[in-house]
Amino acid sequence: MSGAAPPAGTGRRERKKLATRAALREAALRLAVRHGVESVTVEQIAAEADIAVRTFFNYFSTREEALVATLAAGAEALIAEFRARPGAESVLTALREAALRVLRTGDLAGPERVQALRLIVRAPSLEPQRLAVFAAQERALAAAIAERVPAAAGARYPALCAATALTAMRLVLDEWLDGGAASRAALRESLDEVIAELAAGLDRPGVRLVDP
Repeated sequence: MSGAAPPAGTGRRERKKLATRAALREAALRLAVRHGVESVTVEQIAAEADIAVRTFFNYFSTREEALVATLAAGAEALIAEFRARPGAESVLTALREAALRVLRTGDLAGPERVQALRLIVRAPSLEPQRLAVFAAQERALAAAIAERVPAAAGARYPALCAATALTAMRLVLDEWLDGGAASRAALRESLDEVIAELAAGLDRPGVRLVDP
């Protein structure tokens, strides 16, 4: 899932920086598919993006950070779309609509990108970076939820809702990738199902959580 387009009014210099970052991100994905995640180096990423190695370090600290940058960009796009949703929408409705918009506008369906994402989410060496992206995404979404809901919802609600919803959405994406990434329609259907599950509540009648 690619990142959102630069906001309207973004200056030329900032647009150039965003374009360079995106070029490095895409170069890292291509190299991951071509050579495997573990074989990708900073030098290769810089060469693939046609920039100097020293310029690479203006954008990313490590090759691992560059490799998971697509996940970070997708997370940023999701939070931006969530913040833009009408205030009258419920949290889950706003999150669903935000995710669907990112799916429509992001480059997720291409076979090379799907293959790259599959490699990235399965690579043990990238686990710390993935967890850092997920943690940052949860904090950002929790802050956005706190702006949307009244204080009466409780101090814990934004963080709990963000963690639960994002975990469910990551589960859907992982299942989609593992299942061959059939289509965006299939991903949308699964997203709808998991949002409905959360909206209905997880404590089902007749399901014992603890033996009497």
